[in-house]
Amino acid sequence: MLKIDSLLRKYPSAGHVVALAGGALVPFTLAPFNWWPLGILSVLLLLACIDGESTKKVVLRFYMYNLGMFGVGASWIYVSINVYGGASPVLAVSLVALFVMWWSLIGLLHGYVYGKFISRLPLGLVLGFPAMWVLDEWFRGWFLTGFPWLFLGYGHLSSPLLGFAPLAGVFAISFFAVLTASLLYHSLRHGRHWYLIAVTAIWLSGYGLSHLEYVSPDDRVSVVAVQGNIDQHTKWRRESVMPILKTYTDLTEPEWGAELIVWPEAAITLFRDKATWYLQQLDRKGKESGSTLVLGIPDRDDEGKFLNTAIAVGEGEGIYHKRRLVPFGEYVPLENWLRGIITFFDLPMSHNEAGEPLQPALRAGDLTLSLSICYEVVYAELVRSTTGSPDLFVTISNDTWFGTSIGPAQHLQMAQMRAAENARYLVRATNNGITALIDHKGAIVKSLPQSEAGVLRGDAVVMTGMTPFHRYGHAPVLALSLLLLLVLAGIHAYWKSMESPNPG
Repeated sequence: MLKIDSLLRKYPSAGHVVALAGGALVPFTLAPFNWWPLGILSVLLLLACIDGESTKKVVLRFYMYNLGMFGVGASWIYVSINVYGGASPVLAVSLVALFVMWWSLIGLLHGYVYGKFISRLPLGLVLGFPAMWVLDEWFRGWFLTGFPWLFLGYGHLSSPLLGFAPLAGVFAISFFAVLTASLLYHSLRHGRHWYLIAVTAIWLSGYGLSHLEYVSPDDRVSVVAVQGNIDQHTKWRRESVMPILKTYTDLTEPEWGAELIVWPEAAITLFRDKATWYLQQLDRKGKESGSTLVLGIPDRDDEGKFLNTAIAVGEGEGIYHKRRLVPFGEYVPLENWLRGIITFFDLPMSHNEAGEPLQPALRAGDLTLSLSICYEVVYAELVRSTTGSPDLFVTISNDTWFGTSIGPAQHLQMAQMRAAENARYLVRATNNGITALIDHKGAIVKSLPQSEAGVLRGDAVVMTGMTPFHRYGHAPVLALSLLLLLVLAGIHAYWKSMESPNPG
């Protein structure tokens, strides 16, 4: 840390480079790398760049940090634009760069608020910094429909801090990870070694919480997830309809009898009203064998608007319409201006409408399923509130759009966090990977390799009970963050008033 201080004093502009490098470390804390200590190092580097600096420099270095983080962590968007969107490599790189530079602008707000106000507060760096970090991640999760990606807490699925997930969710993990870095920074920079006691207490608390059980096992359910590995380039062609149906029929035929079978998002490429004959066959098979099949299929409402849909047939029932859509993939913002410019802005099924906010839960026999489609699983509050007391979580997806980039691994990791937050087993079925069965602690029980057709078989345990996160969501950690900032501001105001000369 002292070497970095010396470097920054000698070359002030080097702080921008260090901030950029610190941000670029964040994706390596996440899947598929999972080097969570780099997340702590990443924050330490940022703190070294902003401590004691002017607001202007703090703002710029937060922006550089975000550039590094999104530039590396969201690089998988290139695959969608280039390989499946029809854009040339130069145009695809340019569009990704524009997205990264634009979305990184959120760092300007974060940096300004911290540099102008929070850094001046007593304990602003120690307590105000992690509180502001959580509020920044929360803001990114909903601003302009949100892009809740690359949260620092996701990198701790294998660290003791995971114990905070069922208590207060991924934001709580981010808070304590950043608090750890803040305390370590003060210990290294200012010699306050007693802060290490607080660091030890945080991590021991996380370890202890990870051994708490908020739920108890009730029953075991045999589950199957089918991965068709359908080529995305040909999937939506008319001549591909019957071969796709045959693929899923053949893969599933030996599996009838499992209590729950799951096919991926848009497994069937016919609209639901055109696939009645096939769905009736599946329904009959399911009833004869005692199986529930949950599958993705495109649908239309009464006005002809497209709906990304999942249905349950056989021993189950229910219809679910996707509520949180992917910008550009399922709808095009500023459609009148952008559609038709390049193929990327006219991807198949990019004319979808969002489903109703409140929808009945899907049923699989006597089981209640909490279902999310693809991108929805990254929204913790959406997943938490989908079903009051679900027996199992099910998510269906098509991560073929991201190829073999880091995108599918990151997406799976976020599904793992949803399982850990709510203490429920989660069945994940995707077109070409990563299909997985996840336990109530967020650990992968079984998975299928990418880019191969296959069938995952396993037993999911139905849990009874409810975690604090499932009851209250992120509200407690957000309230704590706001309260910390208010308390620090109050202390600052009090000290200022005490320093003012007595007018009497």
